[in-house]
Parts: sequence; C-alpha cells; structure tokens
Amino acid sequence: MSPDIPSLVDELTLSEKIQLLHGSVDPDGKATGYLPGVDRLDVPPLRMVDGPLGVRAMGERATAFPASVALAASWRPSLARQFGTALARETAAHGQDVILAPGVNIHRAPLGGRNFEYYSEDPHLAARITVGTIEGIESEDIAAMVKHYVANNQETNRYEVSAEVSERALREIYLPPFRAAVQEADVTSVMTAYNRVNGTHMSDHEYLLSDVLKDEWGFEGFVVSDWWGTRSTVEAARAGLDIEMPGVEPEAFAPDDVDMDVEDLPDAFPPIPDVAALFGEPLREAVESGDVDEAVIDEKVERLLRGMVSIGCFEERPEGALDTPGHRTLARDIATEGAVLLQNDGTLPLEDVESIAVLGPNADTPKLGGGGSSEVSAFVETSPVERLDARDVDVIFERGVPPITESTFFDEADEVDAGETSIDAAVDAAADADCAVVVAQDDATEFVDRDGLGLPGQQDELITAVAAAAERTVVVLRTSGPVTMPWLESVDAVLETWYPGQADGDALADLVFGDAEPGGRLPMTFGRSTDDYPTDSEATFPGVDDEVRYDEGVFVGYRYFHKHDVEPLFPFGHGLSYTSFEYGEPSLSDNGDEITVALPVRNTGTRQGKDVVQVYVNKATESAPTPVRELVAFEAVSVAAGEQETVTVTLDRSDFAFYDDQDGWTVPQGENTVFVGRSAREMHGKVEITL
Repeated sequence: MSPDIPSLVDELTLSEKIQLLHGSVDPDGKATGYLPGVDRLDVPPLRMVDGPLGVRAMGERATAFPASVALAASWRPSLARQFGTALARETAAHGQDVILAPGVNIHRAPLGGRNFEYYSEDPHLAARITVGTIEGIESEDIAAMVKHYVANNQETNRYEVSAEVSERALREIYLPPFRAAVQEADVTSVMTAYNRVNGTHMSDHEYLLSDVLKDEWGFEGFVVSDWWGTRSTVEAARAGLDIEMPGVEPEAFAPDDVDMDVEDLPDAFPPIPDVAALFGEPLREAVESGDVDEAVIDEKVERLLRGMVSIGCFEERPEGALDTPGHRTLARDIATEGAVLLQNDGTLPLEDVESIAVLGPNADTPKLGGGGSSEVSAFVETSPVERLDARDVDVIFERGVPPITESTFFDEADEVDAGETSIDAAVDAAADADCAVVVAQDDATEFVDRDGLGLPGQQDELITAVAAAAERTVVVLRTSGPVTMPWLESVDAVLETWYPGQADGDALADLVFGDAEPGGRLPMTFGRSTDDYPTDSEATFPGVDDEVRYDEGVFVGYRYFHKHDVEPLFPFGHGLSYTSFEYGEPSLSDNGDEITVALPVRNTGTRQGKDVVQVYVNKATESAPTPVRELVAFEAVSVAAGEQETVTVTLDRSDFAFYDDQDGWTVPQGENTVFVGRSAREMHGKVEITL
C-alpha cells in the first residue's frame, strides 16, 4: 500500500532524508545507481540501470536493440513505444526500477561521440520519438530518466565545457525534447548534463532546473545528477538538483574484479571528474549550519517518494521478461524499419543472384552499438556473413583490410583473428561473384568525439577497389552518423543500417533480399565534409578555453544548410523505397484551434512499400531570422501496390511560433507557408495559411 508522502517525510530523520538523496553501492552489484531506502519506515531501495540501447545490468545479459539513432530513423513513434515497453520489461526482469533512458540531446555536431545514443538534429522528430519511448517505459511501472539536460552535444571536455547558447536556441532547438518528456509523457526523472550552460554547471543551474523545468513546465519528478556530475553542495541543493549519483567515491564504484586506486582510474576506466560525494555528509552539515533550509531537503525527498509511488515501488514490483521471442523480433524490426536506403540503381533487393562476395573488416561480427555506458551484452547475435550465407546463395567472405577496433568501456576489446587481409583478395572475390556487399563501419563511443567524417582504416580504399571490379556493388554502412563517401558515384546501392544491434545479420539479409522494406529516413543531414556544418571552427566545436560558442543559434542541421545554401550529400528526411510513390495536391483546413493537412499518396510501383510524409512550415515573421523550412509534423504510411492512401496530419497554432527574447513564444500574424515533401529538400506541394 502506498504511503502518505507528507506524513512519511515528517517521520524521517534528517540523516534518513540525506540517505535518500545520494547513491550508495548496490549490494547485488547489478545497478548503475542505488538508493538504499529506509528500512525503519519500509521505504524500499531504488535501483537505477543504464539502458538507451538495452539494459546494461552489471555482468548480465539483455536484448541488444539497435542504437537510438536507428529508432529515430524509423520516424515511427509507435515503434518507439513498443521499444520502451520491451526495455522496461527487461529492466524489471533484472530487478531494477529506473532505466537511464532515453538520451534526447540534439545532433549539433556531426562528430559528436554519443550521437548514436541520441535521436536527431531536429527537435520535433526527437520529441516525438522521446514521447513514444517514455510512454512505453512508464506503462510497465518502470521509471524513465530522460537525459542529459541540457545542451550536452559533445564529449570533448564534457565535464567543464560551457555551451554558450542563446535563450532562443535553447527554447527552439535544445529544450523541446525535454519539455515533451515532461509535459506530454509525464517522465518520472531527469538527469542533468555534465557540461556548463552559459557558464554554470547544470547541477547548479537554478534557472534551467527550477525556473524552467520545475516551475514553468510543472515537472513533479526528481532530478538526478549524471555520475560524478555534481559540482557543489549548497548551490546544487538550492538550484534544484534532487539526488546525487553515484554518491560514492570513484574507488567504491570500480568493478569488484578491478584492483585499483583512484589515481589509476583514468587508465583503467574512462576519465572521471575529481569530485567528492557532495550530497552526503556535506549536505547534512549544510542543513545543520543553516546554509540549506530543511524544507529544501523535504521537497527533494517528496519528489523522490512521489516518483517511487508513481511506479508502484511500495507495492509488488513487475516481474518483467527477458530475451523473449517478441523482444528478439522487435530488435529485428527496429533494425529494418530504421535502415535508410541512401542510393539504389535498382540493384536492391537482390534477385536472381547465385553468388555474393561479402567483404569488409568486421562483416563477420554484428555491430551491437557504440562504446560507453550504453554497451549491452546480448544473449544472441547474428552477423552479416552468417545470415547472408544462410540464404540460398554461395557466399565468400574476405575482410580486405584489417578489422576496425571496437571501443569498449567495460571489457577488453575482443581480439579478432583476422589472419591475412588483402584488398586484392577482396577484389578477386568481388569479380567472381554476381554481387559484392561491402560492410563498412565507424567506431563511436562515449568519452571521445569522432576525429573526422571519413571511414576509419582503409575502408574507402577497399570500397573503391571493389566497385571497379564487381558487376554490382552494395555498400552497407554501420555508422553513428554521416560519413564521407568518395566512392559514391561508382557503387550501385548504399544502405545505412547505423548500429543494428543483435539482429544485425538477420535484418541485413531481410533487407538485401527484399523480405523487408528499408523503412528509414535520415534523422540528420549527411554533409559532404565537416566544413558544411555550423561546427566547422574550433570556437564552435569543440571549443576554446572551456567555452563552445553556439553562434549558429537556431540554425542547426538542415536549417543551417538551407540558410547558407549548402547542398548536402543526403538531406535530412531522405530515404528511398523499393517501390515508387506519387503525391497528390495537399489540402488544408483551419478550424481555429487545429489545422489539418491532408495528402493523397499513391503507390505507383509493383510491391507494397512505406513512405514518410513530412510537413514543414515557413514562419511569416520579419522580426527575427527564421529557417527556410522547419519540420512540424510527419506520418509514416504503408501503401499496397497500385493503391492510394490519404495521409492526414494535425498542426497546432504553436507550430508556427518562434521564441522572442522579449515576448516569449510568439505566433507571427500573416501568411505562412506549409510544405509537404519527402525530405527537407524534396517538396511535393505547398499551401498557404494566414494566421
């Protein structure tokens, strides 16, 4: 039975209250973060576990789902909800209460090391996938912890760098996914970022934590620091941070089988800030000295207890389910739904093929994810070589070039017995086969930003050589984001599969042979080089003197490409199908509160296919610079061959608003343009509306 929270808080001693506001070591050794509870008053412990790509309970296995960027590439909030539900069930099966997910930071810089853990460069797409994921998680009585609040867009100097960002850019670009998590999905918890924003560490940021998050948005849950991300006691307590994690010195958090002193941690562990535990004894002393009012502590405890009650912590906990057939199928579905067909001359899907050369340095292993806290140990996993070889074709495998090292946080990287590698051998195999499938990848990880957009190692050289010899060449990219493609014009098809997770091989075979449609569309812009992006100078990325300037303001991603008339390699929202579609004329109706846009979509091909109708607006204002187009709605649709469906999306008047530093959110009066298209660059119709 759930307790009366105010009465329970009154019964707690100060020491017991403090005990609930900082982490401790999990006696079971599984949790990423652990609050011990209060036995005297039957307050249960609260266990938190990593999990954007799947549950990472210490030393345990779970379903390894595709990377978050792949989920976003599906443009299907309903699929995100299914993923969230499965993630929560696996969290419960491991005896955990809170999943440290989703990560919803914006892809500002294409070299961001954790972009694979995040959703998109666009705040609307990120918000829709965020809401779906959180609704799924919380529907299973597991708490979601949305992260990393806010402007956490790089790994370089992440503990100290200050994002120098305008209020308008915060409101229009970086805050919307968090706002949607709070106001639409009723998320239980928010994790603060390591970085500073406009000079103040996020754990100390009263304006963003209290004024915006709690007061303006009405967030009723609890705010947790990132691990060792608390930078003060009194300032953080007053600012609105509720719980410090992990609440123990770095040595105490080291794995049991690692014998080390704190001085050794940077070599054996990712770098950890040199900070003490600040919400334990220092917080108790601050209350007793009068520096922090005990009412502040009471409010934090109430927030925690309210969150625990909301997920039923004082009642019987859900049993959950782990590695079920349904979860395995879902992992495979997300991998295919998120795969983006970037280029295709008709080679895909493969038909009448008797032999395939499967090439690439890591093609015989699945790409489970990137390095860092999102790593998952899977029960089962399938590789491209394994599953393509299982089809009714002859397969020959050649690496061509040495394996790409996989960054890992928790274990030693597996040594791959590569044997002799030779581009010439790969070329010979390609020349003898009906089709060459080259599997290429990057290596992204938490703690380090990518050092460029080029594929690591000699993979570009391999692809170029193979394309010159093969009858047909398909390039499969397993990357965290955009990469340069100097060989693009010489290959027949390019399929972006991101980090596909445990079902890598199964999903690729489904896609290559046409059992599944590549349902994805790009959630970020693929530029031709780093010079194409607003982060092309050291001052704008990764920063100078502990500051990184967000000089581009709201012009992030495709907004920047439009503003500066830069032609991308592949635009935001781009993705091809195995069939063809024809759009009719869009129509618009305005009933005052809601605006409805309807669009006929006909499948003019010979097989059922999927498309994503994208709706953008141009805002009628001259008082502030606004993007050429901004995504405000989208709808994925499946249409049978020769059939037509009418896609309907609903807009709100707020979709036409921009943020004015003086007047706040402002809907400009006048004529606005609504565009309907298949990407940020491919428009198929427009209608005007006067507000």
